[in-house]
This record gives sequence, C-alpha cells and structure tokens, in this order.
Amino acid sequence: MFLYNIIRIINTAFNAYSLLLVLYALLSWFPMAHGTKFAEIINKLVRPYLQFFERFRFGQLGFSVIIGLLVLRLAQAGLNNILFWLLF
Repeated sequence: MFLYNIIRIINTAFNAYSLLLVLYALLSWFPMAHGTKFAEIINKLVRPYLQFFERFRFGQLGFSVIIGLLVLRLAQAGLNNILFWLLF
C-alpha cells in the first residue's frame, strides 16, 4: 500500500509538470501574457528543463516543448514499470 501511494504521488508530479509545459506552450500564443506574474512563475519552473531541448530547432520553429513532453512521458512510463515490478 505504501509503494502504491508513492506511485500515485510520482504520477501526480509528472502530470502537474506536463501541465506546466502545456501552459508554457500556450502562453507563447499570447504575447501580452509574458509580462504577468503567472507567466514568470511558469518560466522559472519550466525553462531549466526545456533549455536542454533548445537545440532541436528548425529555423524559427522550436520543438523543445514537444520533445520535453515526450521525454517526460517516457521517463514516467519507465519509472512506473520499475515501481510496479518492485510492487508485484
């Protein structure tokens, strides 16, 4: 039961960070939103992770958020598999 609760907490954290990545991408559609306190908080939480993926650009198009989401989901699935293996 204890390990199950840990899995739920970890999955909630992954899902919350994924939501922050999606919000960061959506904020890029609204230039006036970048100066808000909400956008500053999201930038502080998301930019360090996305800077690793900034090299994946094609001209002006950046795919760092998409690649970041994909890597995050793969890490979540891998961690879930390891924890479920330990559980059963």
